[in-house]
Amino acid sequence: MRSSSEHRKSTCDPAVLPDSKPLCVEIIYALPDRAICTQLRLDCAVTVEHALSLAASDAAFAGIDLKNCSYGIFGRIARGDELLRDGDRLEIYRPLAADPKNARRERVKEARKKRR
Repeated sequence: MRSSSEHRKSTCDPAVLPDSKPLCVEIIYALPDRAICTQLRLDCAVTVEHALSLAASDAAFAGIDLKNCSYGIFGRIARGDELLRDGDRLEIYRPLAADPKNARRERVKEARKKRR
């Protein structure tokens, strides 16, 4: 199941980015049973942090700690001060449910018990 919404925001100061063009970015947060997806249509380029603050105003993102989360653009970790480009997909990452190293150790331990 996919949840989506679209917003038009005028969020920039033309004095800061005078040559900036309108752009559309997608912000995604994947849950185990569904994905939250929203598109922001912006009048000019914004940073990742600014886009996250705009997403925080969307009711669909309520309850998600956007200030302390990890995020990336198309699977690549991004910095908060990085400027978004037209067509970028900003992905908000959930914390890991379990440490991958410990989970693998437990699976190996269980497999060894079954062999005996």
